[in-house]
Amino acid sequence: MQLSAREEALLEAFRRLPPAAAEELSALAQRLAALGHGTRVDWSDSWSESDLQEFTAALLRQLDSDERENTP
Repeated sequence: MQLSAREEALLEAFRRLPPAAAEELSALAQRLAALGHGTRVDWSDSWSESDLQEFTAALLRQLDSDERENTP
């Protein structure tokens, strides 16, 4: 199989990583591949008001669930 110059550069960079970082990068690549071609990934590092509301609601649900599980 013939690799493109871009693929060769990525492979070489991957090989220079410490083993733990290589495993983490490999897992990330697999998760991204599983998203499918039509999925849009938002790479923004800022949180919108909607993001904050969604996160807060999920956190409260998790805390409530944890509390119920730990109550005798």
